[in-house]
Amino acid sequence: MLDHVKSTGSLAAHAVCLLLVSSIGGAFAQDYPTKPIRFVVPYPPGGGTDLVSRVLAQTIAEHTKWSFVIENKPGAGGAIGVEQAARAVADGYTIVMGQTSNLALSPSLNRKLPYDPVKDLQPITLVASGPLILVANSASTFKSLAGLISQAKAQPGKFMFGSPGNGSLGHLGGELFQQAAGIKLEHIPYKGAAQALTDVLGGRLDIYVSTVPAALAQIRSGRLQAIAVMSAERHADLPEVPAAAEANMPGLEVANWYGLLVPAATPKPVVARLGQEVARALTNADLKAKYAAEGVGPKGGTAEEFAAHIKTEIAKWETAITSSGVKLE
Repeated sequence: MLDHVKSTGSLAAHAVCLLLVSSIGGAFAQDYPTKPIRFVVPYPPGGGTDLVSRVLAQTIAEHTKWSFVIENKPGAGGAIGVEQAARAVADGYTIVMGQTSNLALSPSLNRKLPYDPVKDLQPITLVASGPLILVANSASTFKSLAGLISQAKAQPGKFMFGSPGNGSLGHLGGELFQQAAGIKLEHIPYKGAAQALTDVLGGRLDIYVSTVPAALAQIRSGRLQAIAVMSAERHADLPEVPAAAEANMPGLEVANWYGLLVPAATPKPVVARLGQEVARALTNADLKAKYAAEGVGPKGGTAEEFAAHIKTEIAKWETAITSSGVKLE
């Protein structure tokens, strides 16, 4: 009887504690924020991740009067900045802009990754996403995805595809394409897009896996042939270019996506508050225009949807990386 009373009392006390924590968290969220929010950007100033982050912070600040302090923490493919955010105090005053590379690719490329993107971070929402695109010289005989695949099958290993570097999204997107198409191409890693595009234009490189903004002007000028957008849908800036899904390759989706996260133990009410303001910002016309210039579109969605997206992407890229045998040098 006494044991039953103790047990009942323990359960009641536990319930009261949960109620108190919930009440405190709710009250905290109502007052939040009372000081500047540290916004970690794990890449240098001026790049795509930096632009997406700064435009988002500015848009939220204009509506809420919140204050953000942008901290660029580049290095190790974004791992340094993400780790710092993951290890920060989970009080809602540190947020980080993660992306495809450091959340989905790194877990399989770097077995010594100093953080677990699923366990050490709590997703807020998917912020933006933009697909990659396959391009070739305008004089190339590759006029369609089907034509490229047909020629590559007839001459295995003859054709070369370039990427911004070994282990980059462009590189792994090319590997995913080969696996899906059942072909073999030779990978040529570059240090960024500029020289690779120069070599495609000069006929020294057969195919390049590019972001849309990097190749858009040359495509519109007719100097580059856009073979396919690596997505399920066509790109708004290139409505005449077919999506991979239209060429019976619905699984060939390679996107550079960005999402906002906080340390894992951050109070749920604060996560919800942040998500609410991000969702509002993503409807802003000026933000949409600036994102479009960077080749991405606003996404949004719930924290749960973003968490599921991260897990799906990790699994997809783990399969591609393992099958291709890609290793970072």
